[in-house]
Amino acid sequence: MSFEIMSLGIACLVVMGIMLHHPSKVMGIPSLLIFMSVGLVFGNGEFNFIYDNLELTSWVGVFALNVIVFVGGLNTSNASIKLAWKEGGVLSSLGVLLTTFIFAVILNYLLVFDFLTCLLFAAVVSSTDAAAVFSILTSKKLKLKENTDTVLEFESSTNDPVALLLVVLLTDLIVGGSGASTTASDIGLLLLQQVLFGGLIGFIVGKFCVFSLNHIKLEEYGLIPVFILACFVITVNSAALVEGNVLIAVYIAGVIIGNQLKRGADVNKHFYNGLAWLAQSLLFIIIGLQIFPKDLLNFFVISVIPALLLIFVARPLAVQICYLIFSKASWQKRTFISFIGLKGATPIVFVMIPATAGIDGSEQMLSMVFFVVLFSVVLQGGAIGPLAKKLKLIKKKKKQ
Repeated sequence: MSFEIMSLGIACLVVMGIMLHHPSKVMGIPSLLIFMSVGLVFGNGEFNFIYDNLELTSWVGVFALNVIVFVGGLNTSNASIKLAWKEGGVLSSLGVLLTTFIFAVILNYLLVFDFLTCLLFAAVVSSTDAAAVFSILTSKKLKLKENTDTVLEFESSTNDPVALLLVVLLTDLIVGGSGASTTASDIGLLLLQQVLFGGLIGFIVGKFCVFSLNHIKLEEYGLIPVFILACFVITVNSAALVEGNVLIAVYIAGVIIGNQLKRGADVNKHFYNGLAWLAQSLLFIIIGLQIFPKDLLNFFVISVIPALLLIFVARPLAVQICYLIFSKASWQKRTFISFIGLKGATPIVFVMIPATAGIDGSEQMLSMVFFVVLFSVVLQGGAIGPLAKKLKLIKKKKKQ
């Protein structure tokens, strides 16, 4: 298939997904499901077109995820970080580790996978998804007491690096053998390297971008988002070259640029919100193209119990353990955060890593991850409003 025909087809699918966006909001269906459904319908042979390219899907997924996290950083204010960094930071690090371990123990009793593969599966679905959290909270226009929404947004924006590191590390261990030669100190050093190098690259490029734009004072405002986009690409590739965590790098760069840029803020905001939507739509469509409905049906039954146990046992237990540190947080806040651990495209992007590496059982894992995401979006996404109301966490609107 030629590049022209493929790009034409993808563009048509994006247009179709956008046209269905408004009806989906009216019906209360998350937009990510609409875009993914478009891919599912058109990419599996029903219209004489079959898409099956794990490497390309993985590349597009990782790049789109970088864009989404970068734009999340641009839209994160310093005030929000000051309010949420302690709780959100613990949830995005210790919370991910605890969720992975607890869910792996559960999976080890349910599935035929060995414990290392169960750990890998658990790591894939351990983090919450920034795109899903932002879109649902925004669409429902929820403002919650005790900065609960801010904590959820901060957690979802910053927990991907730890999950990604776990997925990559566990994939390498499984591909390389038993992993007996890898020690806890090796893992700790790798995590430290990823965080420090990624953070350093993000800080340097972010500061350079802000300093340059604030002093050059471009007369053409349209060049500002172009300059920032080039800095984003520099951040991604520089972090990869020094083996730092790319997601940490782009998030830190985004936060610095979003909070310190003095000129062209409105132009920048609109441009990058549009870019984030493009990244999300491409991501969900290509994931839909990659997944085959016939294969999904075979794994529906076996996916239900693990999905429910992740939502109602592993995630809540991990969050409650994390909140032992924050004794002042109300039980309503703890309960809400425990049960609202939204999954989105991130786990499906992450599962492409072991699938591309050819790990045994990765195809089954891909189908099961799809259902985990589907259950999360339907159950947890649908429960955000009613649960917040039930727990009396919704802020009352000020009378004008």
